Amino acid sequence: MIKEIKTVKDVEEFFEHLYEKESLSFHPDDDFEGYINGKTGEPSYTKEEAHERDTLMESCFVVCDQNNVDIYGVGIDVADKLNNKQK
Repeated sequence: MIKEIKTVKDVEEFFEHLYEKESLSFHPDDDFEGYINGKTGEPSYTKEEAHERDTLMESCFVVCDQNNVDIYGVGIDVADKLNNKQK
């Protein structure tokens, strides 16, 4: 997983990782501590893992804001790209 968010491309890479590698349907506004594994009912992330992802997401907001890019639009575009790839 990416360790630092410095560019909009990094934001896209992070989002792709969440969708593809972690099979997460996420919203940028949500705290990662709130995600629950549907099969086990257990938290999807430890406190440390959630904190790491929350910190990365905060950086995503900063980078998108600095570049006048809509973070929600980035999320939709990445999801659409991945959905079209699966077809």
